[in-house]
Amino acid sequence: MFSTKNLSPRQLAAFTAGILSIPIAIGIFLFTFDWRVGLGSFALVFAGSYALIIFTLEKFIYRKIKLIYKLIYQTKATKKEEVYFKYILPQKSIDEVRADVEAWGERRNKEIEMLQKNEAYRKEFLQNLAHEIKTPIFAIQGYVDTLLGGAMDEEVIRKKFLENTSKNVDRLVNLVNDLDEISRLESGEQLLYKQNFVIQDLIREIYDSLSIKIQEKNIKTTIKKGCEAPITVFADKEKIKQVLINLVENATKYGRPYGTIVASVYKTDDSHVLVEIGDDGIGIEPEHLHRIFERFYRTDTARSRDKGGTGLGLAICKHIIEAHGQSIHARSTPDVGTTIGFSLEARRDNA
Repeated sequence: MFSTKNLSPRQLAAFTAGILSIPIAIGIFLFTFDWRVGLGSFALVFAGSYALIIFTLEKFIYRKIKLIYKLIYQTKATKKEEVYFKYILPQKSIDEVRADVEAWGERRNKEIEMLQKNEAYRKEFLQNLAHEIKTPIFAIQGYVDTLLGGAMDEEVIRKKFLENTSKNVDRLVNLVNDLDEISRLESGEQLLYKQNFVIQDLIREIYDSLSIKIQEKNIKTTIKKGCEAPITVFADKEKIKQVLINLVENATKYGRPYGTIVASVYKTDDSHVLVEIGDDGIGIEPEHLHRIFERFYRTDTARSRDKGGTGLGLAICKHIIEAHGQSIHARSTPDVGTTIGFSLEARRDNA
C-alpha cells in the first residue's frame, strides 16, 4: 500500500502538487475540450504548487528542523555541516528526522541517568571520605587535648595516648597514600614494568610474608590441588604482589578461625591466566557483591572498621588489574566464603 511517510520533502511536494493540478487540469479540459490548454494548465498549476510547497517547507518547516539539529549536536556548524543542512537535510523524510530526534532523546536520557548515578556516587564518596578522615583526626584531637589538659604528667596514660595517636596518624598516612595510588593509576601516571614470572611462586611468597597474621587465626594456606604446576604470566610483578597481598589479607580478616585460604591458577587459553584467592569465611550478601570494588564501600561499616584498613584496598586492586587491560570479579555466599579472581596476560616468549 502506498504511503507518504517515507517521502522526502521534494517527493512530497511533487505528490501534493500532482494531486492539486490533476483535477484542475481535467476541469479546464472538460470546459475547453482543448487538450493543449488542459496540459498547459496542468504544467502551470503543478509548477506553481510545487514551488510554493517547496518554498514553504524549506523556509519555515526545515528552518525549524535545522535549528533542532543544531541543538541536538550542540556545536557551531562548520562549512561542511552548513552544506549538510542546506542540501542533505531537506532530502530526509519526516520519519528519518523523527528517528534522529528520538535517538538523540534516548542518548540524552542515558546521559542524564549516568550523571545522576555519578552524582549519587560522588556524594556517597565525599561522605565516606569525610568520615574516614574525621575519625582519626577527632581521635588524635581527643588524645592531644586530654594530654594538654593534665594527663601529660601521668606516664602510663601519656604513653598509651601517644601510642594511640601514632596509630591514628599511621591510618591517615595510609589513607592518603592509598588515595594517591588510585589517583596515579586512574591518570595513567603509574607506569607498569611488565615481566615474565611464575605466579605460584609469588603466591607462596605472599603466604610467607603474611604468615604471622595468618597463624594468629590458625588459617591454613594452600594452592589448590591440580594448580601447582608452574604457570608464567606477563605483568608488573610488584603491582600484582600488591593485589595478592590485599586479597590474602582480606581473606585472613574475614576468614573463619581454623579455616582455609586457597589460591587457584588456571590457564584459560593461550593468552590468558585466571588467578583466584578463596576463603571459607563470613561471605558477602548478594546486594553488596557488585559494589565491593568501589572506594570506601564496606558491607558492614562497624565490623569492617574494627578490622582496620582504609576501605580502598579492593578499589586499588581493580585499578591495577584494569591498568593491565584485564578484569577482576568476585563471587560469594554468606557463611560459605568469598572468592576473588582476576585475569592476567600469559607468558610472552619475546619479553
